[in-house]
Amino acid sequence: MGTLRLGMTGAAVAGTALLAVTPAVAQSEEARRQAANGQAQVQRVAQSHDAVALDEIRVEGAGSGRRAPSTGTLGQPPAAYAGGQVATGARLGMLGNRSILETPFSISGYTEKLIRDQQASSIVDVAQNDPSVRNDAPTFSERDAFMIRGFSVTNLDVAYDGLFYIANARRHFLEGVERVEILKGPSAFLNGGVGRVGGTINLVPKRATDEPLTRVTTSFNSDSLFGTHVDVGRRFGANKEWGIRFNGSYRNGDTTLDKNEVEVGVAALGLDYSGERFRASLDLNHSTQNLEAPTSLFNAAAPGFDIPRAPKNKNTANSFEYHDSTYNMAAARVEYDILPETTVYAAAGASRYREDFLTSSYRILNRDGDATATLAIQPQQIQGFTGEAGVRSKFQTGFLGHRLSVSASKALNENYRGGFAPASVVLPAPYPTNIYHPSGAPGGRVDTGGFPRSDDLPLFADLLLTSVAVSDTLSVVEDRVQLTVGGRYQHIKSRGFNTRPDRGVVGERNYYYEDERFSPAVAVMARVTENFSVYASYVEALTEGPTASGTPLTVTNAGQIYPPVVNKQREVGAKYDFGSFLMTAALFEIRQPNGFVTPAPVGANDPRGTFGLNGRQVNRGLELTVAGEPIEGLRLLGGVSFLDPELEKTVSGTFDGNDVPGVARTTVTLYGEYDLPWFARALTVTSRIVYNGKTYYDQANTQRVKDWTRFDLGARYAFTGPLDKPVVIRANVQNVFNKAYWSSSARGFLAAGAGRTFMLSAAVDF
Repeated sequence: MGTLRLGMTGAAVAGTALLAVTPAVAQSEEARRQAANGQAQVQRVAQSHDAVALDEIRVEGAGSGRRAPSTGTLGQPPAAYAGGQVATGARLGMLGNRSILETPFSISGYTEKLIRDQQASSIVDVAQNDPSVRNDAPTFSERDAFMIRGFSVTNLDVAYDGLFYIANARRHFLEGVERVEILKGPSAFLNGGVGRVGGTINLVPKRATDEPLTRVTTSFNSDSLFGTHVDVGRRFGANKEWGIRFNGSYRNGDTTLDKNEVEVGVAALGLDYSGERFRASLDLNHSTQNLEAPTSLFNAAAPGFDIPRAPKNKNTANSFEYHDSTYNMAAARVEYDILPETTVYAAAGASRYREDFLTSSYRILNRDGDATATLAIQPQQIQGFTGEAGVRSKFQTGFLGHRLSVSASKALNENYRGGFAPASVVLPAPYPTNIYHPSGAPGGRVDTGGFPRSDDLPLFADLLLTSVAVSDTLSVVEDRVQLTVGGRYQHIKSRGFNTRPDRGVVGERNYYYEDERFSPAVAVMARVTENFSVYASYVEALTEGPTASGTPLTVTNAGQIYPPVVNKQREVGAKYDFGSFLMTAALFEIRQPNGFVTPAPVGANDPRGTFGLNGRQVNRGLELTVAGEPIEGLRLLGGVSFLDPELEKTVSGTFDGNDVPGVARTTVTLYGEYDLPWFARALTVTSRIVYNGKTYYDQANTQRVKDWTRFDLGARYAFTGPLDKPVVIRANVQNVFNKAYWSSSARGFLAAGAGRTFMLSAAVDF
């Protein structure tokens, strides 16, 4: 076959047609899927600074009846960048899909290919590829939680297809997810008046591609966790305008943590219609998660001593402890092009999450790891309802280009729990244990037959957010200079209700707060060259106030709701695209009122801590990231984050100038892949290093948590199996050296990292 040479200047492909350069072995696994997305597939044999030499080019587009409008978001997401691990663009809230180079914020989109190659099961497995994101919950608990830019972001704040409060409130599994998008910094302006100050995570659901897909993946995780995942996609119609994508999985078995057992079932169905001017989608999600002997988020330490080393694969939970949950969700979205460059859209969704549990948490008393364990029960139900409508339009007025966006949204989050007096649930009293040598609860197994359940509980709290936003991105010089101005009017109403019969009338309102504000935003982006852009932005956001974390047995004011708070961020950055390798840099400052659990002193009559607001948290940071394929066969992803997390305006200035508890000054994540050429690039080896600098556990900065480094290794082999079916075998080892470490020490709680974990899977495309 002849050779075709294409001249390319830097990243001229960004924001236009992308020529995705992939290894030859990808033809068996990935190329067909990307081709089905309407992307060009190119097999590369050599590359110079000015041109790319090609020995084969194949282009497969969507049917003539299906068009990807520049103002819409339905259909296939932005194309994958070189290497296939991140995307060339991501959804920027109400602004729609934007390319990375033309986005005046820090944003990234992690692909399904990366999810499969790293054998990720939940969001936190993918999010940790970003050096500014860390896990904020124990691995073997029931939930994911995140620290983004040094601020807490719970899984409740995760968006699903741009809609909030409908993703799984505790842990959303990735079987039906195409992309995990992370927008760092306050995002209320872009995302409907909800979200946390540190950032927002958005899940993009899978859609059927033009190429039929039937993939079966079997997996094994140590110690004996086995699973099966089925992924089926088809398109129908004269122009393949109708699509259906189903993902189902089940896994069950023991984990590396002593006594811990996991059972997870997931079903995700995505239906879509993609016509010439009208597009629609419907997503249905269901998952169950049943855990035996789960770890608790609310493990803490008393003041006055250095934090001891973390336990290694030791579980203080009793074998009779459990956490059982069920999640159901439905979401729909429609778009219509009233003009070629003007799209109106509407979306709505609802979800219900229920959990029943009996778990224990511990409070460390000294450096030897002696602790007090406390059992707690608090079944609850969390419901979410959300909707948005808007219009996006591109037009020209003289020499000035416009991208006008108008959006209105409404979201309701309801929490049902309580309804019983604590004394009515007979649990063993707090008992002594040791985090290195756990002892069980006295009296043996607890009879849970009469415990209250999550199906009939009173309303504990609700949060209603209503907002209207408008923005215009003004552009000149063929869109090389863009100025985005706008803002969002936000209205937040928060209520709390008594659910304790021993404290008054159940259902009586005991908390009410209502606030409204216009939060402005301005951002400028300049394409200095075709492949180099710089930007600056300023955003404000009114976000819901913090809620006191913990249970009534761990903190004195569990569930207390605080008024909404105003957050501000300034950011400047630069992005450079080498054509197959992307580098970004960002400088930022974020300000937010500081919430923290202050532990009770040793020997106090009430050993519980107290959550409260004390001063302001100011995080100033520098982020440096890389992504792509700098040389043929070598792919890199990750970077480094430097933070100066400072407390200011604390009560009487007591802690002014101290580091924010739980926030490291330096974090590093670097993931690499290399195709071994002597195996015709069918064998790929992988490695990852995750580093977290030392942190302080308390606001006085007297209790230090040691820094830690984790190493992961892996490999995958792609080949053609029986009946000419493509097969990919993946093997990964996380925490190769079985290091014991505290993965998080934020919010006054301690989370132990997972020990060495082996993962093996085999995927076959039929």
